[in-house]
Amino acid sequence: MRTREKAAAAREAVGQRLREARHAAGLTVRDVARSLELSIGTWSAIENGRTGVSDERLRAAARLFTTDPDGLRGAPPPAPRGTWRDFPPLRLDPPLAGALEAFAELGYHGASIRTIAQRAGLSVPGVYHHWPTKQHLLVALLDLTMADLAERARAARAEGDGPVDRLTLLVECLALYHTHHRDLGFIGASEMRSLDEPDRTRIATARQNVQRMVDDEVVEGCRRGLMTTALPREAARAVVTMCTALPQWWSPTGPSSPEKVARQYVDFALGVVGATG
Repeated sequence: MRTREKAAAAREAVGQRLREARHAAGLTVRDVARSLELSIGTWSAIENGRTGVSDERLRAAARLFTTDPDGLRGAPPPAPRGTWRDFPPLRLDPPLAGALEAFAELGYHGASIRTIAQRAGLSVPGVYHHWPTKQHLLVALLDLTMADLAERARAARAEGDGPVDRLTLLVECLALYHTHHRDLGFIGASEMRSLDEPDRTRIATARQNVQRMVDDEVVEGCRRGLMTTALPREAARAVVTMCTALPQWWSPTGPSSPEKVARQYVDFALGVVGATG
């Protein structure tokens, strides 16, 4: 296949994936065009493979559709990481790695694009080439955090038999995540206020969905008489808040491993909800 034909086939494939993602999100072409500040004709041309789509616009579409930009590009899926208890080193592109380090140390408002570029080993134009604003970097990091945490939480919960067992696994999962990935957990807890709309509401909803998993197990545990707290939803929120606060004090150079902390926090959580056995 000649180069021009290959490029046309690639545009058509990306357009088809964008169309399928839009349908899955329940959006119209008009909805997408308005959200991405495009004409309807331009978005229609993208979906039909008549024109290409920039990386920035594709990432914006992925955020709108709540999906993975790599999947829209047609990139091969990442290699399986193992179970929800496995935490291989994070593999972030340099601007995201630089942003994560800078946000965790200096805070979102204290970190400049120049600082992020220095941490990433890039020039300022090198960061701006792929990431138009600091806000885009924060959104990408929080999207990554919530997608990974939700996937792990669902996997952990699925292994449980009964509400006490499922709560135990969820707390273990939350504690492991917020120690192994403490920088992501730290900015997830501290920088929600720095998000602009509509990303703030969207990411807050993803956080609430994880909280709801814990809520449901505590409510069910109380209904069955397996937990005795008189305030199941409040107790569930206290349990999650306890776990999300771990990045504020836990250190990999301290005396307790993530696994030891997770075991301790499971005991704390069972005490908070009044587990009976």
